[in-house]
Amino acid sequence: MKGAAARAEDSFLKSLDSLGRLERLDAVISRVQQVVRGLPLGRYRDVLHGLQIGHPLHPALVQIPMGAWFSAAVLDVVPGTGRSARLLVGVGVLSAAPAALAGWVDWAEQHEDQMRTGLVHAASIAAAVGLYARSWVHRGRGRMALGKAFGFAGLCAAGSGAMLGGHLAFRQAAGANKTQPVPHLLEEGWHPVGRVEDFPVGEAVRRELGEVALLVFREPGGRIHVLAERCSHLSGPLSGGEIADGCVECPWHGSVFRLSDGANVRGPATAPQPSFQVSVDADGTVHVRLPGAG
Repeated sequence: MKGAAARAEDSFLKSLDSLGRLERLDAVISRVQQVVRGLPLGRYRDVLHGLQIGHPLHPALVQIPMGAWFSAAVLDVVPGTGRSARLLVGVGVLSAAPAALAGWVDWAEQHEDQMRTGLVHAASIAAAVGLYARSWVHRGRGRMALGKAFGFAGLCAAGSGAMLGGHLAFRQAAGANKTQPVPHLLEEGWHPVGRVEDFPVGEAVRRELGEVALLVFREPGGRIHVLAERCSHLSGPLSGGEIADGCVECPWHGSVFRLSDGANVRGPATAPQPSFQVSVDADGTVHVRLPGAG
């Protein structure tokens, strides 16, 4: 028999997992996703995804408002620090805007269950911003007790939102590099994947090497490129994507990778595709090797 604490823990985790099954949110999600995808961000969309730093930008940006708000809470219990606490509350409110924008841009390119949880996460943070904005106003009018009360309420809302963000990132794996396990699933050395004639010129071919799916592409000149076939963003099938200008585009969310080395040219993916070395025997057998495997 489980104790009360264990039952409460199970109930809590089940309630978090159930957020991803709230299909009633889908109508709202569809409209918000359309708005976010329609924002005229241009090349800054990839900046907000975190393409240049190799991982999502949103988790880094949220440290500023969360740090400011937590510091304000500490100052609220220290006499004579009201002015500094109000400054930190304002910094948190203002810095929440770019963090939220980066989060929305990532959210719009996720799976349905992740977007459902993400919407609740965003609502919690929006509540925190609203509470802190009121806290800032009341503090400015000399109503310190009321300002502190709204501040602590905002911290509770922000903390709940942060917990949901952690659930989204780690339990639902939003933003994680889906190709990270690839080197650990393969043996080191060279492995045959077929003969040259098995790979028609100009066509993406899917092959399997143990537990890892491969994308094999033979150029008109004869050069063969091999990448991990599942997209690093959310495991989309690259073999079903469009190939043009030496790159392959994921059919799910539009991430673009160079065939020559797997580098990600365009997000939302922030991690490259594992790229295999290729060798062709005299009899036409194609072998591949992933550096660092095993």
